[in-house]
Amino acid sequence: MTAPGAGPTAAGLHDLTGRVAVVTGAARGIGAAYVRILHDAGAHVVITDVLDDEGRALAADLGERARFAHLDVTDEDAWERVVGQVVDELGGVDVLVNNAGIANAAPIEHFTLAKWNAVMAVNATGVFLGCRAVVPTMKAAGRGSIINISSVEGLRGSWSLHGYTASKFAVRGLTKSLAVELGKDGIRVNSVHPGLVLTEMSARIDPDALVIPLGRPGVPDDLAGTILFLASEASAWITGQEIVVDGGMTSGIPHR
Repeated sequence: MTAPGAGPTAAGLHDLTGRVAVVTGAARGIGAAYVRILHDAGAHVVITDVLDDEGRALAADLGERARFAHLDVTDEDAWERVVGQVVDELGGVDVLVNNAGIANAAPIEHFTLAKWNAVMAVNATGVFLGCRAVVPTMKAAGRGSIINISSVEGLRGSWSLHGYTASKFAVRGLTKSLAVELGKDGIRVNSVHPGLVLTEMSARIDPDALVIPLGRPGVPDDLAGTILFLASEASAWITGQEIVVDGGMTSGIPHR
C-alpha cells in the first residue's frame, strides 16, 4: 500500500487493469505485439483486423480478456458497429491504437490514382474514422488515450512512397488537431513514428541500405513498450506529441 503523500509506483503507472483497449491491424506483426503487452498489463483487448483466422487465433491464445472483431477500418458503419458492441459489452473504450496500415510505391509519373486512394483510405481515413468513433465514449468517461501509428515517413520525404508519406503526415496532423480539441475532455492523442521494423510489410526493404545508429532494424517488441507507456498513466501529461522509435534513423548520419 502506498503511504499517504507518496508518489505513484512504477508498477501502478503501467497498470491497465479494468481498462479496455481496441487495436486495429492487430492480428499479426506489430499490432499483435501491441495486443500482447496491453493484455499483459491487465487490459481487456479487442483485436480488430480483416484477417479473421489469425485474429481469432491470437484471441484464443491470450484467452481471458481478449476478443476478436472483424473490422475494415475504411468502413464507417463497421467502426460504429464494433465500437458500439465494445461499449455495450465492456462498458467503454479507454485506449485506441490506430495501427492498421498499408504501403505501396511507384515513381510519381507511374503513381496511379488507385494507388493513392487505396493507401489514403486505410492509413488516413481509417485513423480519422477510428478516432471519431471512440470519442463519445471517452468523453463520457472523462479520459482516454488515442495512439495513432504514423511512421518516420510522417516526418520526412521518401522516394516513391508518395501516398504512404502523405498519409503518415496526415496522421501526424490529425493527431495534433485532436489533441488540441480533446484535451479539455481528458483525452490524450499522440502519434508514434516507427522506423524500419521487420514485418511482412517491410520484407522487401534491405536493412543494409539504411543507416541505423543502433545497428539493426527493429522488431515488433521494440515498439510495444512505447504503446504501453502512452496507454497508461505513465504518460498522463503527454498529448499532441510525436514519439519516434527508429533506432536513431532520423537523428542524422553517424560518424564512421
